[in-house]
Amino acid sequence: MGKLKIKTGDTVKVIAGDHKGSEGKVQQVLIDKNKAIVEGVNMVKKHTKPSAQNPQGGIVEKEAPIHVSNLSLLTSNGETTRVGYKMEGDKKVRFSVKSNEVI
Repeated sequence: MGKLKIKTGDTVKVIAGDHKGSEGKVQQVLIDKNKAIVEGVNMVKKHTKPSAQNPQGGIVEKEAPIHVSNLSLLTSNGETTRVGYKMEGDKKVRFSVKSNEVI
C-alpha cells in the first residue's frame, strides 16, 4: 500500500459512482483499504441488535467508506484539483496542482 493524498479534515468532492457531485469533509482515512469515510456521503442503513448502549436496537444510518480514486480534493475556492508535493525549505508540503496554492 502506498501513501494517500487525502487526509482527515480535507474537503473533497465525489467524482465518480452513485454519489457523484456530492461534497463533504473527510472524517476518517482507511489507509490499508485505500478508502475514506466522508461526512454525509454513501449513507447506509445498518440494522443493530438491542444492546446495553442501545437497548431499543433498530436501524442506524451511517457513512460507509468510499474509495479514494472516486474522491477529488477541493481548493479553498471550491474547485477540484489534483495533489502535488514540493519542498518548502526543509518541509514537504501538499499543494494544489490547479492553483499552485499550499494546502
